[in-house]
Parts: sequence; C-alpha cells; structure tokens
Amino acid sequence: METVMKPTYIKRKKNGRISIKAGSKSERVIRWTLVLFVVLTIAAFMFFDYTGLELWSAIIETGQNLKVMFFQPALNHFTWAEALYQVGVTLGLAVLATVIGSVIAFFLALMAATNLTKEWITKIVRVIVAFIRAVPTVLWVLIFAIAAGLGSEAAVLGMLFHSIAYLVKAFSEAFEEVDKGILEALKATGSSWWHVVTHGILPSTFTYLLSWTFLRFEINFSVAVAMGAAAGAGGIGFELFMASGFYFDLREVGFITYAILLIAIILEVVSTRLKNRYFPSNVRN
Repeated sequence: METVMKPTYIKRKKNGRISIKAGSKSERVIRWTLVLFVVLTIAAFMFFDYTGLELWSAIIETGQNLKVMFFQPALNHFTWAEALYQVGVTLGLAVLATVIGSVIAFFLALMAATNLTKEWITKIVRVIVAFIRAVPTVLWVLIFAIAAGLGSEAAVLGMLFHSIAYLVKAFSEAFEEVDKGILEALKATGSSWWHVVTHGILPSTFTYLLSWTFLRFEINFSVAVAMGAAAGAGGIGFELFMASGFYFDLREVGFITYAILLIAIILEVVSTRLKNRYFPSNVRN
C-alpha cells in the first residue's frame, strides 16, 4: 500500500534551531478559519432572542406545513397554461441576461486577459468588473428599478450587469490558460491580434466558454425566480411570492417549488448531454 506523506512546514528560529511541523502554513490557516466560523456561528445562536419560542410546538407546526407543502401540492389561483407561461417568462429573463451578457463579457474578457492586452488596460477592466461583481444582483436590480421602474427591464439589466462581471472573470482566466507556444507561433507568422484570437484563443477555450455560459444561465434562472418578486418582473417567482405572502397557500407554494426544481434538473441534464455529445474528449471518467 502506498503511503502518503503529509507536507511539513519548516521554520528556522532565532537561536539557529529548526522547527518542523506537520502540515503546511495554508492548511493551518484554513483550519483556524473554519474553527473561527464555527465559534462565531455558535455565538450567534447564543445571542438570539428566544422569548416566547416554544421549540417543540414550532417543530411540530413546521413539520405539518412541510407535509402540506410537499405532499399535497396543488394549483388553486392559476391554471396549468398560466403556470407554463410564467415559467416561460422566467426562462426568458434568464436567456436575455445570459446571451447578451456573454457576448459583452467575451470582448471585455479579451481586454482583461494579461496575455492579450496591455497591463494598464487589464487592470482597469478587472477593477471595474470586480466592483460590479461585489454588488449583489438584487441590489443592481433595485438600482435599475429606480431608473427604469419595476418590471422585466430592471430585472434583465440587473442580472445583465452581474452576469457580465461574472463571465469576464471566468472567460479571461480561460484565455490566460492557453498555451503560450500557440500564441507565439501565430505571432511569429505575422498574424494580427484578431487572427490570434480567432485561431488561437477561441479553438482552445470554446468548451470552457460554453460551460461557463451555461452555468451562468442556470444561476440567472435561479436569480430570475427571486427577481420576479423583488422587481415585479413577473414569472413563476412572482406567483411564488403571491402564494406564500399574499394567499398563504402552502399547497400552491409546494407546486411552484416542484416546478422550479424540475426546470433546474432539466437544465442540468441538457448541459451534461451537450458536453457529452459535442465535447466527449473533455468528459472525465
């Protein structure tokens, strides 16, 4: 049986002695970070206000609500045709934000890749997209809702902004992983910058670009569900908000939850089959 040696951390003390400790410095940092998170989580529960809380009654009522929600799903306030339409609206929001965002992100990623663009341009683009990415999607949606009003426009613009920032980071890192020898060979033959991109960058990274784009589409679908209620964009998310916060219909909440889960599973299956069919060499056994 092959034995695996744990990495050691060696440090020379002031008196000349060498201290050898098992594990690397990064492992200890990760370990203590996890310990800190556990301690803070426990402390947070200790400072909660539990006044008037009857734990056993709360557990029983929660179990009953979950039973009604997931074992007795039903449509009471809209029809099957309306449900399919609302799912289509949510998918439409996700498609618009993903397609437009991926196209814009592709060109920005070319400027953010260190092996394709000057350093000062790369830094400017990365700082801007890092700022956009740091702001949550829902906040971008609310910002655009002030300018464009509540509706699908604000939802698409908010998701579009965050999608661009997300994909620029993913695409640029994929571009930087391209073999330098390929780029140098193309430049040696007198190829232009755009020729290097189309014949050196795209063929080597197309699979990754497609995978990241589809992943972002799945994320945007989940975000579109939430934005349907937060931004008044409609879709299945708005119906979920109405069923839970206005009608208090647990059965309808369960039905909508199952519908969202089913769409998410279908998207995952489609993504996997696309990769297996068109890019079988990239699938690991």
